[in-house]
Amino acid sequence: MPETRFTKDHEWVRRDGAIFTVGITNHAQAALGDLVFIELPEPGRSVEAGEACAVVESVKAASDVFAPMSGTIAAVNGAIIEDPALV
Repeated sequence: MPETRFTKDHEWVRRDGAIFTVGITNHAQAALGDLVFIELPEPGRSVEAGEACAVVESVKAASDVFAPMSGTIAAVNGAIIEDPALV
């Protein structure tokens, strides 16, 4: 079963074998309100732990999403770029 951990900045990371999936917590989503824009990193990009690697923008504010660990982006969920409400 995948293991999920949470950061102090309201991101989560879920490990499933050698693959790690990252997202924002329900608390962060609720605090932001309705999302209107999402900017994700390009697959193949290397990120360092603590680096801003994505942006989520709502009607209230824009917020960086920080990489909870160092690594290389293997894939992104392109559907949320087209429809941020899916987050």
